[in-house]
Amino acid sequence: MNFLDMFAMRPGSFAKTYKCFPVSFMEGKDRPDVEHGGKIIMPPSALDALTQRNIQYPMLFKLTNKFATKSTHCGVLEFVADEGRIYMPYWMMRNLLVEEGGFIELESVSLPVAEYVKMQPQSVDFLDISNPKAVLERALRTFACLTIDDIISINYNDKKYEFNVLELRPAGAVSIIECDMNVDFAPPVGYVEPEYSKPAEAMEEDGVDYSSIKIPQTGFKAFGCEGNRLDGKAKKNTSAESSSPLSQHERGIPNYDYQRGKITFIRNGRSKQTESKGESEIFSAFQGEGQLLKKKRK
Repeated sequence: MNFLDMFAMRPGSFAKTYKCFPVSFMEGKDRPDVEHGGKIIMPPSALDALTQRNIQYPMLFKLTNKFATKSTHCGVLEFVADEGRIYMPYWMMRNLLVEEGGFIELESVSLPVAEYVKMQPQSVDFLDISNPKAVLERALRTFACLTIDDIISINYNDKKYEFNVLELRPAGAVSIIECDMNVDFAPPVGYVEPEYSKPAEAMEEDGVDYSSIKIPQTGFKAFGCEGNRLDGKAKKNTSAESSSPLSQHERGIPNYDYQRGKITFIRNGRSKQTESKGESEIFSAFQGEGQLLKKKRK
């Protein structure tokens, strides 16, 4: 650390400029835990400088690319990077619009705890996951903080899923370490809402009144067979007589005045119109005129 860096620092803060590289540039085996997370790897000298200051834990940092006026926030995973370098996930470099070996200004910050986050999947393939909230909750354990308008990347079943952070509460950058926040999803990019046609609209389009269609009786019908005469003569046409009301099944009319919780009993009794008729139209027994079989002599 040179004299200018020490002079620029305030008590209790840490700020320095590093060259950034993707995780794949690190020597040794691959680090998928870093590539699909929200933490970076810093040099050991940064740990020495942080321990000499009153830094609030957990350690959170703001990364800024002054050439593109882009910034994001992250945590730190390890202090094993080469001096003057920091290693970060590739999706973080893409958000900062910085190339390999570009300069990034790093500054320690304190962020509020997250209460609400709304994300938008960048592919409709995310809808194939049976429990997306549980998958996202487990993947966010490798993140320390979130920044609005960032596009983060997670790995699930050897497949990469990206999310755009649309909304955050209570601030534009929040800490998600040991917090209880509500997660909401926006429709994925490219998702089209399916169209459902209503039955009433289908009837209007066809121009057919389905209420007047008679449904044929498919159940048992008594005495529905055809008989033969024993004397061999042709049988009379009794189709009109044999047609019974049971063979005609008409479509019922729904009760449009139905109220939930109310039972209506329909009785086949005398109607009010019959009761309102005059006494002359009502049948009376033994009121006719008699006739004599034998005429009277004059």
